[in-house]
Amino acid sequence: MPLAEIPLCVWRKRSRTFVFRGQSIRYWTVGQGEPLLLIHGFPTASWDWHYLWQPLAQRYQVIACDMLGFGDSAKPRNHTYSLLEQADLQQALLAHLQVEQAVHILAHDYGDSVAQELLARHYEKRIEVASCVFLNGGLFPETHRPLLMQKLLLSPIGWLLGRAFSREALVKGFRQIFGPQTQPTESELDDYWSLVDSNHGPRILHKLITYIPERRVQRERWVTAMQQGDIPLRVIDGAFDPISGVHMVERYRELIPDADTVLLPGIGHYPQTEAPVLVLKHYLAFRDRLVLPPRKVAYS
Repeated sequence: MPLAEIPLCVWRKRSRTFVFRGQSIRYWTVGQGEPLLLIHGFPTASWDWHYLWQPLAQRYQVIACDMLGFGDSAKPRNHTYSLLEQADLQQALLAHLQVEQAVHILAHDYGDSVAQELLARHYEKRIEVASCVFLNGGLFPETHRPLLMQKLLLSPIGWLLGRAFSREALVKGFRQIFGPQTQPTESELDDYWSLVDSNHGPRILHKLITYIPERRVQRERWVTAMQQGDIPLRVIDGAFDPISGVHMVERYRELIPDADTVLLPGIGHYPQTEAPVLVLKHYLAFRDRLVLPPRKVAYS
């Protein structure tokens, strides 16, 4: 049975706001139970999770925000964006919501890198993570295959391309990374573009894209954290994805002991919207195997 969508106009009305380092951040939370933090990818926003939102809320306290520079959150122009700061933001949101239990994480794309940073901080005793599931993302810089537009945004003319970035450019990129039978509709593309374009988003794309070299700097620390084995991990990956599909999962299996991976044939880079029923099934199966008592955690 297909999962019900939450229209973007409804999603936006349900948002709340808190201030992080002087910037307005939109966030959403629903449900009760163990806290589950959903972390979205580039260049979209937390609406990416809308198919899974209510089903997950039947079991967990589900939490998500539009990260700084994304969606309907603030997009300061003269700002140095960093994955490390986005991890700070996630911790600030948990503190704002007075979450004291160890947190479970479900992340995608750019959000995978933020989740990797939170895993590293777990071992540094700066947060307590109960489990983590990654959807398609650049977990290893050596397997990440960026689109041409991403490469150009990183170039010296990136600022110019960002200013000229349009709905047509977004559609062209999305057509390449979604599965052949799971392409977004025109209405969905309108909504994705609305989130990217909100608060003059295209003008900072060249600043956000610096996450790609930042991943290389943090690689050893992040991979070491994933190799520890103390935190249950799973990868649920759209196999058709040209950016981080089968080739990324093969590398994951090489590097991560007892690798728990699920490949979704024919599904592209956005499995949570292309195949939400399958993602929900495999996520809940992963969680059903876990028997973790609630734990208190102090944030510093």
